[in-house]
Amino acid sequence: MKYRITSTLWAALFVLCAGLGFLPTPEGVVRQTLTALSVAFFVPPGLLLYWASREKQIFWLLLVRNLSAASLIASLVLLVANLLSAMASQAVGEALYVLLIILASPMVCSGIYALSLFLWACLLIGSLSLLRRQKK
Repeated sequence: MKYRITSTLWAALFVLCAGLGFLPTPEGVVRQTLTALSVAFFVPPGLLLYWASREKQIFWLLLVRNLSAASLIASLVLLVANLLSAMASQAVGEALYVLLIILASPMVCSGIYALSLFLWACLLIGSLSLLRRQKK
């Protein structure tokens, strides 16, 4: 039951970060709140990794690993595509940015791209390490 509640909370935070990512250039307390929310987004998967490693729940370790890898790859592809779309029409650039906001929601919500990428990488490395331990 705790896995279901935690994963639902994680999904809700993803949707909330995606929605708040559409705010135009927040400043001051709003910016700090969005950054704190983006960091809080990574607490539920951290809990899932902790519980899954203690209870030998491979499914949850694989889920966090796969979502972390997918998010890092999607973020990289969309960031590069956004840079390359500078020569394309404005509609193409806006469509790519909307995809970036939705698929990399904590990254755009916080405004500190490196922080979100670092935390996704921490989840990926952590899940890979825990999966290796489970196989021994």
